[in-house]
Formats: sequence, C-alpha cells, structure tokens
Amino acid sequence: MIKRREFLLSASAMGAMALPGVSFANSDLWSIGSAEIAERDKDMPLIGLEEHFATPEMMQLNNIKFPPGVPSFDIMDVGVGRVAHMDEAGLNIMVLSALTPGAQLLPGQQGIDYATRLNDQIKTDYIDAHPDRFRGFAALPLTSPEAAALELERCVNELGFVGTMTYGAVNGMFLDHPEFEPVLTMAETLGVPIYIHPGWASKEAMDLYYDDLGDPIVSRVLSGAGYGWHQEVALQCLRMIVSGVFDRHPNLQIIIGHMGEALPFYYWRIGDDLAKVTTGKLQKPVQSYVTDNFHITTSAFFRTELLELALTVMGEDRVLFSTDYPFVSGIEGAEWFRGVDLPRPVKEKIGYKNAEKLLNISL
Repeated sequence: MIKRREFLLSASAMGAMALPGVSFANSDLWSIGSAEIAERDKDMPLIGLEEHFATPEMMQLNNIKFPPGVPSFDIMDVGVGRVAHMDEAGLNIMVLSALTPGAQLLPGQQGIDYATRLNDQIKTDYIDAHPDRFRGFAALPLTSPEAAALELERCVNELGFVGTMTYGAVNGMFLDHPEFEPVLTMAETLGVPIYIHPGWASKEAMDLYYDDLGDPIVSRVLSGAGYGWHQEVALQCLRMIVSGVFDRHPNLQIIIGHMGEALPFYYWRIGDDLAKVTTGKLQKPVQSYVTDNFHITTSAFFRTELLELALTVMGEDRVLFSTDYPFVSGIEGAEWFRGVDLPRPVKEKIGYKNAEKLLNISL
C-alpha cells in the first residue's frame, strides 16, 4: 500500500509537472489529465466493472421509463454498437450488469423465474456472442434469499459469471439483515464479490428526505445520482461493518462504485467515532474492514483528485477502473484515466490487473 504522505507528495509533484501553474484543488483541467501521459499509456488494457444493460422485459417488469436523452447511449445494445464504443475507448472487457433493480425486487417465484431467464440471456446472447469482450454479474431474486444463493451458485459454476450486483434495499432491508445470510455465505464460499450498486429510495425515505422541494424531478434526482444514492450505499456498507458481517464472513469481498460512494472522504471520521463504540464488539478496528473487505471503482467519477483520495485510503490494490456506461461515455472515462499521471505499474493495477485478480479473469 502506498503510504499516505508519500503518495500525496508524489502525486502533487507529478501533477505540477503534468499541468504547470494549475491549482490541484480547484481546477477542472486536472480532471483531463496529461496528453503526453495518455499517449504513453494508450496501449494499456482496461476492464470495466460497472457497465449496465437493459432489456424491454426488464424495463416493463420494473416499470422503468427514461426521460429524453437518458441514458447517453443505447442501454439495450449489447452487440455491435457497444463493442464499437469499447474499441474506440480501448476498453477490452466489460462486466455486464443489469439496470437497477434487475430482478431483485420482483416477488417470489416471479423474481426467481425472471432472474434465471435474465442470467441465461446474459450468457447466451451477450457473453457467448462476444466471449473476449463480455463477462457477467448475476442478477439475483433477493426477495427469496435461499433461491438467490442457489442462483448465484448456478451462475458462477455453470455460466462462468464473476460475481453479482445488488441494488439498494430489498423490502426495507439491507444486506446486513439476517435474511441475506445465505447470499453472503454463498458469495464467500464461491470466492466471488458482491458489487453493491445504488437503488431507488423507498417511499418513506422520499417523504422524509427528498420531497416537498417544489419540483418532483429535482426531488427524484436528489434522491438518486444527485446525492442520495451514494450516501445510501455508504450507509449500507457501514451497517455491514458495524453489525459484524465481516467477522462472520472474513473473506467476503464487496465492490462499490463512484469512487467509493464517499467512504474514502469519511474514512478518518469513521476511525474516530465509530471506532470508539465498536471497540471490543468487533474483531478488528472498524477502518480495517474498509481496506480488507472493500474495493472501489472509478465509475462515472472521472476526477483525478478523487482518485488520489481513493488511493490514499484504499491503496493501489483495491481501486479498479469502471465507466458506468451507457450513462456516461466509456471513451471519456478511458481518455481521462490514460491521462492520469501515475506510475505505469500502479495504473496497470487499477486499469485491469486488480480486476483480473478479484474476478479470476484474464485478458
């Protein structure tokens, strides 16, 4: 792990060389990176871990309607158009994940049947059609946790999937709830990660935190990508830590996107206040679980100053590249990352080597 002081000093020095006269703290130019460095690293492979897709059935079952212009690219194209975009970005592999909430909120047998259908479609229609370009995260019927655990086992052992993605609360419960123990146990047993993606706020949360602002669209966005999504994921992760999930499942690995959903920002605060009330109740200091059981990705947060913070907290072995396609441009994300002035071995870890190790895949 890079020591914090060493990294801050080296990163500041590299930044000054790449962009002379530019303030690191407040410049939009810093997020662009160095054209010279980008040229140096243009041949570097990339694996993206948060790359979504949808199907007409998925949209209908979850009653999803996008406003005009959202997402930025065709979310239902998991073929020629997507591969062309990957080629232009220099993105070697996308790990495909269902659009929020996938199959996880559908009740009972309906959810179980749909998850099976959807995962089979990911395998046969997408991965088998482009075996060198796509991998898959399983969609799970989390309203039926025992069945969800069995579906994860099937997806990993029979379909070759590399983990699963979940999406916020399920019937008012997060993954720390005892009902989800079968899923956590299965993921740990199989040695595959759970990628926790944001999910839409409940009616109760909307009523309390986000509504009554005079504009329902503003309320919706504030509850989602504008802020609420990220805080809820961070809260779910902290609940898992303080409730002892990782004492029961010490080898369970969690991935979170969007440069860590603010957890790196609060890392030192967690160490101050939560450490005091969990000492003697948990097997390790509370901060240790962040760096032992979590990985974070760069999805949609193409800011070098945030990458610096992420590396300072997590170290170079637990940060992974992602774009959040098709909601943002994979080309933009790749161009930004290739221009970041870090040592080539560190960038290779973030760009693809950490993903290869965590997901047991190879380019």
